Parts: sequence; structure tokens; C-alpha cells
Amino acid sequence: MLLWLLQHYGHLLEQVTSRTTGDSRVFLTARIATSSIIAFLLSIALGPTAIRWLKKRFRERIASASETLNQLHANKQETPTMGGLFVMAAVMLSTVLCADLCSTFVQLAMFVVICLTMIGGYDDWVKQRTKRNGLSAWQKLIAQMVTASIAGYVLYTQHSHDDYGAAIVWPLGNLVLVIGPLFIVWSAFVIVGAANGVNLTDGLDGLAAGCTVFCGGALAGLAYLCGRSDMSSYLSIPHVVGCGELAVVLGALVGAMLGFLWFNCHPAEVFMGDAGSLPTGGLLAVVALVSRQELLLAIFGGIFVVETLSVVLQVGCFRLTGRRPLRCSPLHNHFVFRGDNESRIVIRFWIVSALLAIVGIASLKLR
Repeated sequence: MLLWLLQHYGHLLEQVTSRTTGDSRVFLTARIATSSIIAFLLSIALGPTAIRWLKKRFRERIASASETLNQLHANKQETPTMGGLFVMAAVMLSTVLCADLCSTFVQLAMFVVICLTMIGGYDDWVKQRTKRNGLSAWQKLIAQMVTASIAGYVLYTQHSHDDYGAAIVWPLGNLVLVIGPLFIVWSAFVIVGAANGVNLTDGLDGLAAGCTVFCGGALAGLAYLCGRSDMSSYLSIPHVVGCGELAVVLGALVGAMLGFLWFNCHPAEVFMGDAGSLPTGGLLAVVALVSRQELLLAIFGGIFVVETLSVVLQVGCFRLTGRRPLRCSPLHNHFVFRGDNESRIVIRFWIVSALLAIVGIASLKLR
């Protein structure tokens, strides 16, 4: 909407165009900042009402497979969940107000967020309304794969026309592995993997939200740079026309997550639930795929990767040897079992996430 207003008022457009840089005609950097601020304020404004509404209908049920973990998290019982609904509402409203809705990339990002929010929300609803622990693993995976495959097909058709084609671009040296239609499968893998990575990380107050702020902020900066021909040439990274618009969407995500942390910091007044964690990971993955930096996402979102690998390691080792290398997975639960203070665990994970974001940005010059 903001872009439309600027484009349709000629006298204003003439004033701002002369001060605008990059591929966007109208104040891309200002719209990124505005998107973040609006999403933050929306999240703060919607939070109290949403929490009261959720408290009456959707409360966390602590019922994991580990009785010890259930006892350690007993104080979280009955905390309102599905807070991701008002977070994603803030993201979408801010995107509508500040982003170019004619952009295929923005439309794709909104599609993925809406679909994964619906999948996660339904999974949360099943947990609350039945004795089941949500949808089965296969039901969730199939629903996510359908959404991710559609997104992958759109990305495949879009990337087929650019300089790199349907290929995986290795960050160091811009080495290109052309995979053709398999890019759809690769995209689906990245989106589903990122969505579930954030979901697994969302186990302690503020953990996933805080890590998302650092990862999303770094990725937003990368999307902005990829959308500018001068900066992408200087840094020797793929130039993707229109990619900068996704920085507006990620700006909204970062702002909304900061607002959510206002209520989700320890002791949490509300939990994100699958309705927030799945679309968060999916959005991060879409931006990484559009900017051709999905491998760099593994650095920015290193916490999400490690949390996922800790589960794979735990399950794999137990099936092969009958022993568990961790006291409990995902990794953050290992420290909970060890007796570490929850706030200390979360803040240390935030510190690592911030360092990984710095390392990822610094690696742009190692080419």
C-alpha cells in the first residue's frame, strides 16, 4: 500500500526517486525499516487481546514422551499457546502495507507463510481438542511437502530465466551445480527442513523467537544486497532482480518477533506453537532460495541446524547402539536435564546465533 501511494502521487514520486538507490524505485530501505516498526507495534498491540483469547481456548499441554522433561516443564502447563497466529498476522499486515504486492517473490513468501500457518495451526488445534499429540508425523510431512513443492515449482520457473538457472550456488567461489527440475525437490527439502528446524528449537521461553531475530536480520540484509546490482557485483554474489522486496517481508518478521518476545521472554505469557514456528522457518527458507544463498542459511540459522541434527543423532545412535549421546533431544533439552538455568541456556543460544549471523555476513567477502 505504501508503495502504491508513492507510485500514484507523481509530485511525491519525483522527490523520492532522486534519493533512491538500488533496483527499487521507491525507498526500499525506508520500507524495510517501516515494515519492521509496524510489525513490532502490531505484535505489541495485538498481543494482550490475543493472549486473553488464547488463554480461554488453547493452553499448552505438557505431554512429551519423557516423564522427566514433563516434570521439569510442569510450570509451563496451561500457558496459552498458538501465539504464532498474532505474530503471523502482524507479519502479513505489515507486508501488505509496505511491500510490493505485484512481486512474484512477495506473493510466494505470503503463500508459504499462510499455508504453513494453517498447517501448524491445525496441528496445534488437534493437540488441544483431542488426546492426540497433534497430527501424525506423516500427515504433517505430506502437508508441508505439498506446500513446499508448489513453492519450489514457482522458484524453478523464476530461476530458469536468470543467469544461474535452476542450480545450487555454492557460496565460496560461486560454484554452480545445475540440477534442472531437481531444483523443485531441493527447494522443498530446504523449506521443510527449515520449518521443522525452527519448530524443534521452539522449546524454551524466547529461544526460537530470539534466534529468528538474528537469523532473519542477517538474511534480510543479504536479500537487500542481492537485489542491488552494484552491491551484488562488489560482493560477487548472485544478483536477483526484485529480491530486495523480500527484505521488507523479513523486516516484518524480525519486528513481529521482537514484539512477540515482549510476551514470550521467561517466564512466557504465551507460546508460539506450530502456528508460528513452521511459517517462520518456511519464510526464512524461501528468502534464502530466492537469493540463491540457501547454503549460507545453514550458517545464519546454525542453531536451527544443530537442534535438528541433535534429534537425528539421538534417534540414530539409539537405534544402532541402544545408547543416547544426549540426555534429551533437541539439544536445548540436554542442558535442561543437566540442571542449567533456562534463561542462561536461552541467552547463550542467542549469543551463538548472533555470532553465526556475523560469521555468515563476513563470509560474503571470502570469495
